[in-house]
Amino acid sequence: MKYSVKIIFSLTLMLLLYGCSATKFIPEGSYMLDKVNVQSEDKRVKPNALKGYIRQHPNSRWFSLVKVPMGPYALSGKDSTKAINRFLQRIGEMPVVYDSLEAERTRVSIEAAVRNMGYLRARTETETQIKGKKLKLNFRVMPGELYEIRNFTYEIADSVQQGLYERDSLNRLLHAQMPFDMNRLEEERVRITSLFQNNGYYLFNKDYIRYEADSTVQPRRVDVKMIIAPPAEADSASSLHRRFHIGRVGVFCDVESGDTLPLRHTEKNGYNIYFRNHLKVRPSVLADRIALEQGQLYREADVQATYNNLGRLYSVLSTNVHLTPRDSNVLDCRVAVTTNRPHSFGVELEGTNSAGDLGAALALSYQNRNLFHGSELLTLKVRGAFEAITGLEGYADQNYMEISAEAGLTLPNLKLPLWKRHPAAVESSSEVSVMYDSQNRPEFHRRVLTGALRYRWTNKKTRMQHRLDLVDLNYIFMPWISETFKNDYLDDEENRNAILRYNYENLFIVKQGYSLVYNSRGDAGPNASYGKNATAIRFNLETAGNLFYGLSNLFRASRDNSGQFTLFNIAYAQYVKGDLDFSRSFKFDERNSLAIHAALGISYPYGNSTILPYEKRYFSGGANSVRGWNVRGLGPGTYTGTDGRIDFINQTGDIKLDLSMEYRTFLFWKLHGAVFLDAGNIWTIRAYEDQPGGQFRINSFYKQIALAYGLGLRLNFDFFILRLDGGMKAVNPAGKVHADRYPLIHPNFKRDFTLHFAVGLPF
Repeated sequence: MKYSVKIIFSLTLMLLLYGCSATKFIPEGSYMLDKVNVQSEDKRVKPNALKGYIRQHPNSRWFSLVKVPMGPYALSGKDSTKAINRFLQRIGEMPVVYDSLEAERTRVSIEAAVRNMGYLRARTETETQIKGKKLKLNFRVMPGELYEIRNFTYEIADSVQQGLYERDSLNRLLHAQMPFDMNRLEEERVRITSLFQNNGYYLFNKDYIRYEADSTVQPRRVDVKMIIAPPAEADSASSLHRRFHIGRVGVFCDVESGDTLPLRHTEKNGYNIYFRNHLKVRPSVLADRIALEQGQLYREADVQATYNNLGRLYSVLSTNVHLTPRDSNVLDCRVAVTTNRPHSFGVELEGTNSAGDLGAALALSYQNRNLFHGSELLTLKVRGAFEAITGLEGYADQNYMEISAEAGLTLPNLKLPLWKRHPAAVESSSEVSVMYDSQNRPEFHRRVLTGALRYRWTNKKTRMQHRLDLVDLNYIFMPWISETFKNDYLDDEENRNAILRYNYENLFIVKQGYSLVYNSRGDAGPNASYGKNATAIRFNLETAGNLFYGLSNLFRASRDNSGQFTLFNIAYAQYVKGDLDFSRSFKFDERNSLAIHAALGISYPYGNSTILPYEKRYFSGGANSVRGWNVRGLGPGTYTGTDGRIDFINQTGDIKLDLSMEYRTFLFWKLHGAVFLDAGNIWTIRAYEDQPGGQFRINSFYKQIALAYGLGLRLNFDFFILRLDGGMKAVNPAGKVHADRYPLIHPNFKRDFTLHFAVGLPF
């Protein structure tokens, strides 16, 4: 450990020296821009809101601390004819030389931005602090007094538009006694433009809206008048803006623009659908997703809805909506749809390494995106896996084999008996899936049959995604268990494990569930815009066995030897499980952000079950939990595993808590870094003999929360992220002595370090 500390200290010292030596590249009389800051004398003007106007930034710092990217450049020499110097300068970051012209442009931009906030007499000054060849730049903002709107009036030449504006008064952004914020004035122009464009005014744009402001009426007060001008002469012969209705709506499926060859056509729900040879998608599927209807007022929202509705169909590759004015107030609409290739095949080859046991897996998949000509998605997949297992004594076979087959059918809308909503009004789908999995291990053979019927729907306005599992069936069958495994773990009176035994019995799980996901950033990816924070909330509730348990009691069904009701002579599980997950990210600038995460899960077996099925129990540790431990290596409570062959069963629980904080920074190219702190553990609701110290107790659980810290690297390819995290234990609740319980004080790299490789961010 001492050797590791020396290495880290030496690297840190070298990085600091690199920053100092980089000044050799700064010309005489110039300075390296070391730091840029914005300060405001008024708390209402936030410096972070003004940092986007800075034109010249200093060299980037890893974790906002050390200018590591500049290090390779600083190591190079000035002789550009040497290959090593060119290489170091290419991978490094050139020192930023302070530019007074860029600083002045920044000052002017910041001053203008503050004045646009309503501080009409705002001033901004630049201050520099020079030390050697380095320069620190500060922009000091003096906003002055805030101007407010005294009176707000409007003048609208078109009486119909005036009526629309007045009826929409609840959504107005401008009123008296509010700050004279020019950004808000611009937002009102955009809002009114959208209002008119969604009420027939196809040719209207925000350039018709202007303001007149008088700041001489009273100190720090402004009278504002909004004027909506009549149309230009080229747009209309009258003083009124033209209001359009939808005329003919034609849907052209796989027809090239400008194609003059004869077309076939059919009519559905008032829409003419044109095609060549044969129509690949049923007419009703296309017609139900066109939001534009003949005779209705033009609405820009209907155009966007048509794009969205058709774009969600698996059989549609692209959509183009073209509007053409036919006369003074009629718009003809051409909806061009290009269909996707219906068939696709996939091959996946995997290499596996489970605790040193090597194996391989091969998966073949097939997709049909238009199975019944209604944009139904059929997915078929078969998978085979093999692994050579070593170190198992007393077993005839030393290999693991798995074969699975699954099929899924997704329909592009909800198929609920009472659901009468138009398919264009909500983004929804219905899913049916079945899967069969056969596992042959040296210890046992296991068969799993699953079937599910679920519904998904999304409300983009609220950014909420819903999922309803109407029925989810899991049938687990154990056709064979080796005598060695039975004698060692299932039948031996001295070594009997109730949790282990329960999970090697035949079992039925018939569950229903509901989940809700909220994402404040919508579909934004990991590279969100500067200054934009994001919040994500996930809630899941599922329950199993209640209907069968009620019917069993009602009809006085018999119980098996363990006191459980059975279905087809197999006990069924009964439990309730709830999960709540919260995460939020704070973007400080384009390079740095902080992410926090909290997750709580509680499950409770009751009625026909005293123990949760293994698949429904929680585990802790791993790449997405407390990263100082391997997956399923932490908990429950203070429990310590004693048998590596079955610890994966015992180190599970009924309650889970995860807390994480991660500082993320851009390094270079597509590489990002992270510093993280994790906390959490799992517990059992009941006191199980095989999991001593694992039961949750309100007066002691907080003493059993594990802590871990570490560093991570992320390779961000936009469409997916590869992640490498190295975690160190800080507090180990399973430690019996002080040195083991507090690794932060008594670190041991070999004992406490864990490396994780994963795809995607942890939260």
